[in-house]
Amino acid sequence: MTAKPQFPQEQAHDGSFKRQEDAFRDWVTADGSSGYPAQSGRYHLYVSLACPWASRTIIARKLKGLEAAIGMTVVDPIRDERGWRFTAAEPDPLHGWAFLSEAYFASDPGYRSRVTVPILWDTVTKRIVSNSDDDIMRMLETQFDAVAAYPQLDLYPSQLRSQIDELNELLYETVNNGVYRAGFATSQSAYDSAAYGVFMTLDAMETRLADLRYLFGPQPVESDWRLFVTLVRFDPVYYGHFKCNLRRIVDYPNLYGYLRDLYQIDGIAETVNIDHIKRHYYITQDEINPNGIVPIGPLMDLSAPHGREELSKDWT
Repeated sequence: MTAKPQFPQEQAHDGSFKRQEDAFRDWVTADGSSGYPAQSGRYHLYVSLACPWASRTIIARKLKGLEAAIGMTVVDPIRDERGWRFTAAEPDPLHGWAFLSEAYFASDPGYRSRVTVPILWDTVTKRIVSNSDDDIMRMLETQFDAVAAYPQLDLYPSQLRSQIDELNELLYETVNNGVYRAGFATSQSAYDSAAYGVFMTLDAMETRLADLRYLFGPQPVESDWRLFVTLVRFDPVYYGHFKCNLRRIVDYPNLYGYLRDLYQIDGIAETVNIDHIKRHYYITQDEINPNGIVPIGPLMDLSAPHGREELSKDWT
């Protein structure tokens, strides 16, 4: 029996999942040289609380204090063949769209690839600036300081940029996207390669965090938040639903404490919605979970003390 892939256009012949490329990669710049100046009230962020890629951008917006400068709308966690949709509880405030796909078609009438979140929408040119979570996160971190409530917060410090970029690549390939490569694999070999890769990196991060409070020292940077969005979904979803089940995050003393530490930073808990996360994966991804049953667990107390306050060493 051949397994049916979740996203057929993104499945390779060997059964491995090959994520599609982002279609929109324009940039907002502080000086406006890109044609998209970083102005308050000009841009709107469309996100899902279920999606880890979107959650990165939600966190960056929150930490930099950009809520007043950049509007945000959350789509329904349940996605069907028509894609991400807006709800009566949270309708599209700009156009009255029913589905996020309308933003893609307004930007490119010939768009035929999968509709993804997040997207950064420009209300002046009336098109998508970017649907790359990496780019959007970096823009929010570095280009909007003039309109940010917390411009002094530096999530991408110049002295660490090459190291952050290197670690980001490892985390993306083996953990952030690695769980999807395991979960969406349609052959044993593709699954084995991806799943073992996930735990090789988690084991390495467990060791790294034995002496460091965060990945590069006493303050979290971009890499921490890129890892956080996968860790917070791991036990509720990826462990069972994506068969990444060698260990849970709660089985890693350092990683679990680190996860709780990040979750307890002001404003972060409100960006995490476990109900949206679980309903999205278990109901939407019916090729993996055809009955749509949402599990009742796991029990995780992310507000419990983490005991990592005394770790102040810098990464060297």
